[in-house]
Amino acid sequence: MKNLFLSESCKETTPLHPLNPQSWLQVERGKLSKFSTHSPPASIESLIKVAEPSVLPLFKPIDYVEVIAKIHEQLESCDPHERSDLYMLQFQVFRGLGEGKLLQRSLRPAWENANTVHEKLIFGAWLKYEKKSEEHISDLLASCGKCCQEFDLLDIASEISQGSSEITISHVTDPSFLNLSTVIFKINDEMVTCDRQKIALLSLPFNAMLNGCFTESVLEVIDMSMNGITSSCMREIRDFSFTGILSNLSLEALLEILVFANKFCCERLKDACDRKLASFVTSRQNAIELMEFAFGENCPILAASCLQIFLHELHDCLKDEMVVKLLSSTNEEQRFIMVGRSSFSLYALLSEMAMNVDPRSDMTVRFLEILVETATKKQQKQIAFHQLGCIRLLRKEYNEAEHNFSEAFAIGHLYSIVGLARLAFINGEKCAAHEKISSVISTNNPLGWMYQERSLYLEGDAKWEDLYKATELDPTLIYPYMYRAASLMRRQNVQAALAEINRILGFKLAMECLELRFCFYLALEDYNNALCDVQAILTLSPDYRMFEGRVAASQLRTLVREHVEQWTTADCWLQLYDRWSSVDDIGSLSVIYQMLESDAAKGVLYFRQSLLLLRLNCPEAAMRSLQLAREHATSEHERLVYEGWILYDTGHCEEGLRKAELSITLQRSFEAFFLKAYALADSNFDPSFSTKVITLLEEALKCPSDRLRKGQALNNLGSVYVDCGKLELAADCYINALKIRHTRAHQGLARVHFLRNDRNAAYEEMTRLIDKARNNASAYEKRSEYCDREHTKIDLQKVTQLDPLRVYPYRYRAAVLMDGHKEKEAIAELSRAISFKADLHLLHLRAAFHEHIGDISGALQDCRAALSVDPNHQEILELRSRVNSQEP
Repeated sequence: MKNLFLSESCKETTPLHPLNPQSWLQVERGKLSKFSTHSPPASIESLIKVAEPSVLPLFKPIDYVEVIAKIHEQLESCDPHERSDLYMLQFQVFRGLGEGKLLQRSLRPAWENANTVHEKLIFGAWLKYEKKSEEHISDLLASCGKCCQEFDLLDIASEISQGSSEITISHVTDPSFLNLSTVIFKINDEMVTCDRQKIALLSLPFNAMLNGCFTESVLEVIDMSMNGITSSCMREIRDFSFTGILSNLSLEALLEILVFANKFCCERLKDACDRKLASFVTSRQNAIELMEFAFGENCPILAASCLQIFLHELHDCLKDEMVVKLLSSTNEEQRFIMVGRSSFSLYALLSEMAMNVDPRSDMTVRFLEILVETATKKQQKQIAFHQLGCIRLLRKEYNEAEHNFSEAFAIGHLYSIVGLARLAFINGEKCAAHEKISSVISTNNPLGWMYQERSLYLEGDAKWEDLYKATELDPTLIYPYMYRAASLMRRQNVQAALAEINRILGFKLAMECLELRFCFYLALEDYNNALCDVQAILTLSPDYRMFEGRVAASQLRTLVREHVEQWTTADCWLQLYDRWSSVDDIGSLSVIYQMLESDAAKGVLYFRQSLLLLRLNCPEAAMRSLQLAREHATSEHERLVYEGWILYDTGHCEEGLRKAELSITLQRSFEAFFLKAYALADSNFDPSFSTKVITLLEEALKCPSDRLRKGQALNNLGSVYVDCGKLELAADCYINALKIRHTRAHQGLARVHFLRNDRNAAYEEMTRLIDKARNNASAYEKRSEYCDREHTKIDLQKVTQLDPLRVYPYRYRAAVLMDGHKEKEAIAELSRAISFKADLHLLHLRAAFHEHIGDISGALQDCRAALSVDPNHQEILELRSRVNSQEP
């Protein structure tokens, strides 16, 4: 797509040293091992590029609060069979908001409320996919005596109830026919004697043939040689007519009997065969073969069993051409056989996984086409048409993409206007693209993405105004920061460019932002900082590729390192202490990455890495680091500690505690005591446990460890002392932590000063933390508690500037406005944050405000939306109950 960057020339204020990016790209071909010093200079524009924001294949309603509130309302009154679909729609809304932590909260009840075996399979597979980072803990749970059987294979036959299909013999004209109590079926040269009435009970056709007006009704011997059944199978059918049970037959025999049962409409026999055949589905290969047979003979139990195999190992199955061909070539009848009425849910899952594997693939397109076919409800159609439009756009199938986006937009998915605007621009209709977005802005409550999109079709000051408006409405959008930073760098305004990109990196560790800053540092020949960023990138994603995917980040790191002074192990530890104490988490990540190349104990380093990644809100990368720590543990007791943290971080607190206790029995260590204290403090709110936690932390501090961890333990111990009212002991802990440069202890010490009624000392203590910390949004937030109202407002405004995702400042400002009887402004302050963050506390407070001003419908809507985030929140349940009683 066309690059929309500013091109106006600007005065040079700071000399830049341009790099030729082509010299970097030659690394890919093995032609360079170091920087090219003879390459012709290239303009900075060729190095610093910012791609246009993608048209996201996500469900993005204009007012998500209204949508999830409506879903919650429907969940309270709908039929049981509708619940799973509603939870899946809720999942799609949270995914569109980027609320990763809420996704499983929707998928799990969808799975738990599954009304059919097909829904159990689909939502179980989807939940397993979302929890894929936890798959490795099954062995750990087993070692604790807790088997994780959530997603084990089901016995499909037992899950699907057997319907009654026995027929009643109708009135027979000539009673003499009933005197023929037996019938002999001749099959080639063999005779199979059967009970006439037992066989007649198998189906209406048999009843008509044996007891009706057909010739066979008066025959004692009937030739069945031309009906595709062998004598041995006919004997099994005879036995079934007496017992209703099939013996243990071979696959071939069951298939033969099933075809015969279908031919003569023997529903009980067919059902029995279907159930028996399900047990033969044991591998992907025979699932493929048997699924085709299930389609041909209409065997829903067999088909569901085959589907279960595909879903159980779905990631690998989507690499299997035969499986993909089978799933992507189904018609409506086959889909009903395979998955009942859950076709949309199945293909929504398949489409999502296909998009993650390769969004441009034919597989993705075909799954999305089927998703469109299976969509029956309005919002399902919005999702399906929009997603297919996004993929068509990626594949440059512009006419088809326009049709899909138009369909989605016409039925109410306004975000699809972004796709239509892009297509208009691609066709050279820039004014039309601008008008499309402007029309949406003028007729709806504007959102950040609207202004971001319109900025693509503007130049100069108007473009910047829209980008600032986009950031004001939704500060989580990455593109505006990147565009502004790149433009400022081209204008040679280095400090402003770095400040802009640092602004978003301060609260959102986006890979593309780190890459852009890396490019800035390259252009400035600041190789130390460039190395820091590329090592942080590699920590987050070891296989990451830069410059539009053309160069491996690892290769760029190799080149940059040649221009950076190499550190000894001692230097690395000093650097790590400096960065850790200054709360420079990205810098700390970089140092640890470098230290892992040495002969140092890698288990400890990977563990430190995981702590930083959790702090940076990168849980998947943190779990990967914990796994590596486990693999590189140098002793059994160390390995047990890392296993304990893995279990604790995945919600298995009791099992994590057991690992810590087992580690302590092998060897008393700082980390084992610390883990046990941490898990105990987090899982028990009984004050009596404080004494146990204190004892454990004291034991931890007696064990050898480095200052980084001892500082954390002292800080935690101080917090427990504060909770117990032991302020002197708490102060001692915080002071000792500060002596070993655990900077965050300033916050604890400030709390002690405040509890001693020395607000000024608390304020000064937090000021010291602000001065030392690289990332200090939380420090400003905490200091605001020790200010007068005016200074509190200033500090909280600074918090919002540094980290707009922190919700306390919005709540505080709204409460102050409400106290001043500025109800509309108070609600607007909360709505500002709610528009881009589905936060329980914001919704709860706005609901209370709505109730206060008598807006009962608004209060009820916010309560329902909040309960979608946390269905068991007691205060919100009470508020909703109160509001419900006021509803007319």
